[in-house]
Amino acid sequence: MIAREKLQSLVDRLERIEHEMSSSPDAEAFVRLSREHAEISAVAAKARELLKMRADLESARNMLDDPEMADLAEAEVADLEVKVEDLEREMRVLLLPRDMADEKGAILEIRAGTGGEEAALFAADLFRMYQRYAELEGWKVNVLSESESDRGGFREIIAEVSGRGVFAKMKFESGVHRVQRVPETEASGRIHTSAATVAVLPEAEDVDIDVDEGDLRIDVYRSSGAGGQHVNTTDSAVRITHLPSGIVVAVQDERSQHKNKAKAMKLLRAKLYDEERERLSSERAADRKGQVGSGDRSERIRTYNFPQGRVTDHRINLTLYKLDKVVAGEALGEIIDALITEDQARRLAAEDLRPEARV
Repeated sequence: MIAREKLQSLVDRLERIEHEMSSSPDAEAFVRLSREHAEISAVAAKARELLKMRADLESARNMLDDPEMADLAEAEVADLEVKVEDLEREMRVLLLPRDMADEKGAILEIRAGTGGEEAALFAADLFRMYQRYAELEGWKVNVLSESESDRGGFREIIAEVSGRGVFAKMKFESGVHRVQRVPETEASGRIHTSAATVAVLPEAEDVDIDVDEGDLRIDVYRSSGAGGQHVNTTDSAVRITHLPSGIVVAVQDERSQHKNKAKAMKLLRAKLYDEERERLSSERAADRKGQVGSGDRSERIRTYNFPQGRVTDHRINLTLYKLDKVVAGEALGEIIDALITEDQARRLAAEDLRPEARV
């Protein structure tokens, strides 16, 4: 049971923030308070609700000793006990240590793996799936870089997904996605297995990563591609090398060198931010391997089997026989929600095993 003092402290903290915001602070203080208010308002509201529900339960239990009210009180106690238990669990989830990147947007990278042209077509299918899912979530998708294959697939595509809480959901998509289906070019009807790799990085802001211009080597060159609008005759493509880390990013989508450089810097910041997050969490590496959202890009996480019309997520042994809706982005949320629930369950179990949790 969550201590009453802890719940009350959350409520009191929210009230203090709201009082300070109404006291006409300067602009900088107001921004800081607004950010803190956004972070705590949901959990404080739940804490207030739980405190009231506990008080109602205590009052109902006190009525059990009254012969005239006992039957009514017994039913009310049973109902309130269930509600309190549910609220307790919701509060424990809200109080779990937060990934500070969860509220950020994300950089989505999809690369064709084994399977040649079929893998590139599958990479394009995955991108369209995420594009539709983002649309349903109210997010925006902006392509930063793409490399098309000969038959309209993607050897690689990198996009920015903007919106609130994007990384919290999309981070579970990192890993190897495998497809089993009969390619259009397969005359004998033989099923092929291809793969694509997905990487999801939290989008970094200037305040997250300070990039020293002196650490960068910036090269410009002429765009190349399959033809059409992606090829031009000026040196507009940009390649940025971060010398201390060796990270290289390149963008050639825009005709403007300035726009390509801006996109490349956004991508570089995301990669540096992700690298720093990995470094800071390295001491928890053993724990992370046992968690759903480990982010291991080499792990085979999901199989899309077209002949059987099923999608299987291997991390939680979840199989849905609605492949068309998943690939269309409409049922992808069911898989992501299941992954989030499993991740929360494991983290709650880990919290319960901590010595202070058993006191």
